[in-house]
Amino acid sequence: MKRKIILGLVLHTLVFLVAGGYLALEIRGATVDMERVLRLHDVELLREDFLVRLHEVQLTLARGERAAQGAVLTDDDAATLERSITACFGCHHSDEDSARLVALRDGTRRLRAALDEARSGPGSAAEAAFVQGEEMVARVLEMVDVTHQRLEARTMVVMRGVASTRYVAYALFLFGPLLSAVLGLVALRSLTRPLDTLREATHRLRHGDLDHRVEGLEAEFGELADSFNAMAESLKNQMQLMQRTEQLVVVGEMAAGLVHEIKNPLAGIKAAVQVLGREASLSEEDRDVLVRVGREVVGLEALLRSFLEFARPARPQLAEVDVNAFVESTTAFYLRSHAQAPGRPLRIVKSLATVPPALTDPMQLQQILLNLLLNAVDAMPEGGNIEVRTGHDERAGTVHVEIADAGRGIRPEHAARVFEPFFTTKPGGTGLGLAVSKRLAEQHGGSLEFVANPGGGTTFRIELPVAERASERRSA
Repeated sequence: MKRKIILGLVLHTLVFLVAGGYLALEIRGATVDMERVLRLHDVELLREDFLVRLHEVQLTLARGERAAQGAVLTDDDAATLERSITACFGCHHSDEDSARLVALRDGTRRLRAALDEARSGPGSAAEAAFVQGEEMVARVLEMVDVTHQRLEARTMVVMRGVASTRYVAYALFLFGPLLSAVLGLVALRSLTRPLDTLREATHRLRHGDLDHRVEGLEAEFGELADSFNAMAESLKNQMQLMQRTEQLVVVGEMAAGLVHEIKNPLAGIKAAVQVLGREASLSEEDRDVLVRVGREVVGLEALLRSFLEFARPARPQLAEVDVNAFVESTTAFYLRSHAQAPGRPLRIVKSLATVPPALTDPMQLQQILLNLLLNAVDAMPEGGNIEVRTGHDERAGTVHVEIADAGRGIRPEHAARVFEPFFTTKPGGTGLGLAVSKRLAEQHGGSLEFVANPGGGTTFRIELPVAERASERRSA
């Protein structure tokens, strides 16, 4: 937006500079043309003065007033004619006009010579001078007529140029403020429209519409819209987390009473089944039924225990743990306690980076790792490699453990429900393993997330706080 405003101001300035420069050039050109026309009018006046003096000479010759006094003309009269025509050479530049002036000057000199003869000679000399003067008058009248027409045409051209310059000035003074107003309105609209959009978005967000997003804004307002959308998404996630937390609190309170109410009867059922199983008179068929009942009771006890762990997990006993050593011992424990199924070879491939100690509860971390290893094994019914990787994000102050399988992966429609309690796609599964693991990881100030592998399978990532960073946060 800032670039658009700067560009608009630059274009506005350029328009005025170009228009002002054009107007200045037009005014300068009109001024120069007017000066030329004025000089031509001065030349016109010189010609007319020359013609007047020539008429005076002719009038004097015609009257013969000075002849009666012994002289027709004085030398000053003849010299004045030649000075008048010579003065015209300073203003003419065209070849045609120069040729005419040269002819007039030569004629003036001949007229002066004839006047000299008329001043001292017989009356016939005066008549010859008069004839010469009439010829000069005809030439001057012809030149005055031609130049007058040209001067009129030139004057009209100059006046039209002055008029066009005036119109340009009027247009600039009229449309300049109008252009400024239009640019101002465009800039104002470009500012107010995104602000109105953001104001409407905040209004809807304030009234609980957390799914509303701002779209279609650009430049700085686009960045602001992205920040607003991120804030709305974060707020929505926080609200969902708060709702989930409230639900878990309710579930925890219900679980405590429910488990207590179910656990005692189960214990009685389990004891009764064990007592009945010791009866010697039982048939093998009845004994098998009692064994199956006992197994179901044990399964119910495990389910109740998992449910209680999810609803009201034990407070973690935090300690500094060497994550790499812990991963080594946990994977070794898993391989020792879970026998390989025939035709289903499993191999755990470890890639352990140098990481600082993490602050975690060892028992709960082991429970998370074992749950993830079991899920990875279940995702690969035909066997394969399970990759276990560790790493360190120094800027975030976390240590992470990744467990990746090459199984069938998680379907896109199931991705949003993976960590929901009691959601499972496995036959006989309780749907509490991942939910409990995520809850335990969050209790440590960490997280549990997953991503789909490009080549197939899923990678679960546990993030735990570094011991030093965690102690610094607690002390602050």
